[in-house]
Amino acid sequence: MQLRRRQLPLFLSILAALFLFGGSAFAEDWKLTGSGIRVKTVVLVDVNVYQISHFIKGAVEKSKKAVIDADIDKKFEWSMKRDVDHEKVVQTLRDAFAMNGYADKGKIDKFLAAFSRELKENSKITIVYDAAKKATTVSVGGGGSATVDGVDFMKGVWAIWFGKIDQPKLGDALISKL
Repeated sequence: MQLRRRQLPLFLSILAALFLFGGSAFAEDWKLTGSGIRVKTVVLVDVNVYQISHFIKGAVEKSKKAVIDADIDKKFEWSMKRDVDHEKVVQTLRDAFAMNGYADKGKIDKFLAAFSRELKENSKITIVYDAAKKATTVSVGGGGSATVDGVDFMKGVWAIWFGKIDQPKLGDALISKL
């Protein structure tokens, strides 16, 4: 009986350690905040360009500004709905950074280097901000990847969809489930 009494504190200590330091077994799941379709109007016809979804870990106020500023894990996932030349994607993203006042050319160029090939229909693109590392990583299916450091850069990227945008309803859709 005395042996069991000694084992109980050890068992409880191990259980507590697993709970506190167990890593992914207790990790918070991604929460979908919303999804939408990026549309391009070509000769009076709307063409679906990509489907995009936004996710977070943690909580944030339901506003586009709050989502931009939130220093929490968050990500975008795109799925291309048509083929788009990489030069068009790169120029569109450059224009979006400029429209939102983000001008760190070195960081922008590093990020855009991941878009090295034409984006084919059904290609997947993910953009993930890791709050612990203060870094944004883009991975382009059929292309490359890049990681750019800085909270400033993360805010510049998130402003593309939640800041000044030619389709403000897309930003609204991306926070519709908050």
